[in-house]
Amino acid sequence: MRIVGGTYKGRLFHPGKKFTARPTTDMAKENLFNILLNRVDFETIRVLDLFSGTGSISFEFASRGCRDITAVELNFHHYRFIRETTEEIGEQSIRAVKADAFRFLEQTNQTFDLVFADPPFNHPKFSEVPRLVLSSHVLNPGGMFILEHSQNHHFSEYPEWKETRIYGHVLFSFFQKDG
Repeated sequence: MRIVGGTYKGRLFHPGKKFTARPTTDMAKENLFNILLNRVDFETIRVLDLFSGTGSISFEFASRGCRDITAVELNFHHYRFIRETTEEIGEQSIRAVKADAFRFLEQTNQTFDLVFADPPFNHPKFSEVPRLVLSSHVLNPGGMFILEHSQNHHFSEYPEWKETRIYGHVLFSFFQKDG
């Protein structure tokens, strides 16, 4: 895993052999954060990273000055990697939570300005993620939800959907909650 921008740009982290997550490609991350650079003030937003995997997206947000990031990951080895990497670099802005993302959405009383979700593409509840995020209270009014997905999914039927960007085999759909 490599950080593609910000303070930690170029830093490499090695998740190890017990890792089963599919990390977001460097090209896709770089393009995503180029888009976000023009849409959000990293230093003032609260971010929720669901299905964090390597924590790559959380670390990209932290590298760009985001001060409040919650990374939710169910797999113990992935969760531990996020915690250990956070400690290794001395990053105070990332809070790793070992939890099922679906339960977290139902149970948390926290709210966020930006929610990023990268569920396993073959997860049986994959198509439910946008509805769950957009109908829950976790996304602040005017907040942005970004879903990473494959070409097998389309979300333009959601009134909150704004656009989908394609980077190779990775797609990002952007949603905006009414404010």
